Amino acid sequence: MNKTKKAALAFVDETAGVYTALADQIWESPELSLKEYKASALYCEALRTLGFSVTEKLCGIDTAFCGSFGNGAPLIGILGEYDALSGLSQAAGETEEKPLVSGGAGHGCGHNLLGAGSLAAAAAVKHYLEETGKSGTVIFYGCPGEEGGSGKAYMAREGLWKELDAALSWHPGDVNQVETGTNNSCIQVLYKFSGTAAHAAGNPHNGRSALDAVELMNIGVQFLREHMTDDCRIHYAITDTGGVSPNVVQARAAVLYMVRANKVIDSVALQKRVDDIARGAALMTGTRFERVFIDGTAELLPNYTLEDVLYRNMAEIGVPVCTEEEKSFASALKASFPPASDLPGTGARADAQIAAEVKELTENGTRPVNDFLMPLYHGTLFTPGSTDVGDVSWLTPTAQINTAAWPSGIPGHSWQVVACGKSVMAHKAMLYAAKSLAGAAIDLIDDVSLLEKAKAEFAVKAASGYVCPIEEGAVPIAL
Repeated sequence: MNKTKKAALAFVDETAGVYTALADQIWESPELSLKEYKASALYCEALRTLGFSVTEKLCGIDTAFCGSFGNGAPLIGILGEYDALSGLSQAAGETEEKPLVSGGAGHGCGHNLLGAGSLAAAAAVKHYLEETGKSGTVIFYGCPGEEGGSGKAYMAREGLWKELDAALSWHPGDVNQVETGTNNSCIQVLYKFSGTAAHAAGNPHNGRSALDAVELMNIGVQFLREHMTDDCRIHYAITDTGGVSPNVVQARAAVLYMVRANKVIDSVALQKRVDDIARGAALMTGTRFERVFIDGTAELLPNYTLEDVLYRNMAEIGVPVCTEEEKSFASALKASFPPASDLPGTGARADAQIAAEVKELTENGTRPVNDFLMPLYHGTLFTPGSTDVGDVSWLTPTAQINTAAWPSGIPGHSWQVVACGKSVMAHKAMLYAAKSLAGAAIDLIDDVSLLEKAKAEFAVKAASGYVCPIEEGAVPIAL
C-alpha cells in the first residue's frame, strides 16, 4: 500500500466523527422506505460540506440523490442506503426488548450505518483524487427504499448504472466477508378489489363482496404453488379487509402480493399468472380490481474480480479488535436470541473446508463476535432473499462486503440489531467497511487492468441482457 493510499484511508479515521454522528442521527430519526426526507437532507448537506457536487431528486425520486467528485474515467459508484423498518423501535445498548415508541420504526437492518459508511468511503476516494490529481470520478449514490420500493431498480430502469465502470457496496451483518453468489428476484403488486355494499342478512343478493374476491384469489394462488418451480416463492398480506362489521357485505378489500423466483424473467412470468388469478376472482364475485405495481428487483450477478479486490483490502486493513466490554455486551445480546444452528458466512454453507475453518474460528459457535475475516469464497450459492443491488449488478460490474456490526447469530430485521445501531462495535464495523471500499476503489483507479478484467467477466455473465422488473409507467410508491 503506497503512502497516498494509506493517507486516504487514514482520512476515514481522521474524520470518523462526521460519519458516526451522521449514522447516529439517522438511527435516532428512523424513516420508512421512500419517506427518508430527514436522512436525504442530512446526506446532501454532508456531501456539500465535504466538497461533492450534489444532484437531488435523482431519477425523479424525492429521496434519491448523488454526490460526485473528480474528472474523467474511471467512474466508480459507491452505494448508500438509509431506510428503516416498521415495528422495530428499540432503545440503544439494551439487551432486553425496550421499544422507544410503541409500534415505531427502527434501523433493524443497519442502514443508518450503511449509508454513512459508504459516504466515508467516497470521501476517502475524493481525498485520494485530490492528493494525486489522477483521472477518475467517485459518485456516492443515495438509494432510498431498499426495504420496500426498490429505489435502485427504478434507477436501473432509467439506465443510471450503465454510466459506471464499477459499483461497490456493503451491508452490516454478523460476519466480515466478501458477499458472493446470487439470490431471488422479486415483484410486488397490490390488488385493490371493489364491490357493492349491502345488508348481509336483509339484502345479500345485491351485495358484491370484495373480501370474497381477495379470499378466492388467495385460494387460487394456493393451488398455483404446486405448479411452479422449486426456486419460486409467493407471499401475501391482506392490507384492507373492508371493515369490521360482519353484517355488511364488504365493498372494498386489498391484498399485497410478493412473487419471487431466482431469475427475474421467471418472476415476470409467474407474476402474470397471479394477475390472471386476480381476474378470475373478480369474475367469480362480480367485483372489479385495480392493479397497483409497487416494486421489483433482479437477481444478483457476482463479479469475482471485484470480490478479489475487496478481499485483499479487507485483509490488508485488518478486522477491528473488540474490547472485553464489547464482547460482554455481545454475549448478553446473543443470549436473547435462539442459538444459531448454522455456521456464519456464505462460504461455510457451500464449502466443507471453509466450514471446518469457520467452526474453529468461531470456537464451535460459542464466540460472541465474529471478529475475524472469513475465508474468501467465490460461487453461485443461492440465497432466498432479494435486494435491489441485483439490478445494479446487471448494468455494471458490482460487488459487496459485510462487516460484523452486531453479535454472531443475530439476524437482520430484529430489535437486537437496532440495539446495536449506535454501539462502538457498530461504528468500528462501519469504518472498517468504509476503508475497505475506499481501498478497492483506489485500486481500480490505479490499475486499469483490474477494471478491464472485471468488465470482461461482467460481459460474459450479463450476456443474456437485463430484464427490468419495473413496469413501464410505474412510479415509486411509499406503502
